[in-house]
Amino acid sequence: MQSAPDALTAFVRRHPRLLVLTGAGVSTESGIPDYRDANGDWKRTPPVTYQAFMGDEATRRRYWARSMVGWRVMGQARPGPAHRALAQLEAAGCVQLLLTQNVDGLHDAAGSRRTLDLHGRIDTVRCMACEARTPRAELQQRLLAANPAWAALSASVAPDGDADLEHTDFGGFAVPACARCGGLLKPDVVFFGESVPRERVQAALAAVQASDAVLVAGSSLMVYSGFRFVQAAAAAGKPVAAINLGRTRADDLLALKVARPCGDALSALASAMATRRSAAA
Repeated sequence: MQSAPDALTAFVRRHPRLLVLTGAGVSTESGIPDYRDANGDWKRTPPVTYQAFMGDEATRRRYWARSMVGWRVMGQARPGPAHRALAQLEAAGCVQLLLTQNVDGLHDAAGSRRTLDLHGRIDTVRCMACEARTPRAELQQRLLAANPAWAALSASVAPDGDADLEHTDFGGFAVPACARCGGLLKPDVVFFGESVPRERVQAALAAVQASDAVLVAGSSLMVYSGFRFVQAAAAAGKPVAAINLGRTRADDLLALKVARPCGDALSALASAMATRRSAAA
């Protein structure tokens, strides 16, 4: 019987054109926690919804206050072993598209180039009025300047850059407006209750059809925006493998499941594929 690493290597060798779908589990070794436990249940309060953020000023104050604290971790996070291994697999010709549900930008920082940020990027801020995009680091300086008394606060963070500031009065927190038009600023990410842009979904579905198989890494797939691509692969007869600690929504659709940390499993896979490539050369 093959070990889990050997079975994963064999899977990739049989299916050399992969669509890789990643989730929060690939970033935990970079100091960014994941959302869900081994059973797929929330570990913390679910993130703010698009409707609440856009419709309520108090919700926006709370969001940006917590984000200002959380950005200290998100803004300094660096790629971990899973990100680096996936960049190596791309360089080895194994990855047709890396579709990530994460918003941390760490795949790009690790050197992956065939990437699609399904839910956007937390390092960019969007004006909902004039559509101007500006760096999140620039807004951080404006937030700190407008709220110096909050600068020393600390709290645990979440995958979306939020921080668990509890029992805090956010009424006095000042939220800067767009420097260009005075409009409402929002992270350039897809919030819960907001639709993923159609062109991203279509590009990802096209990549599923062009791939030999799908490899899921570090995602429970509990959110439909990611799960739909596994459904599409299964409907098209494409095999799906997953690396995840705990239950996934697609367990009954998987051809292979590896219950190991993403960094360990992907590093072993990248090493095996690099060895094979060297031997072939």
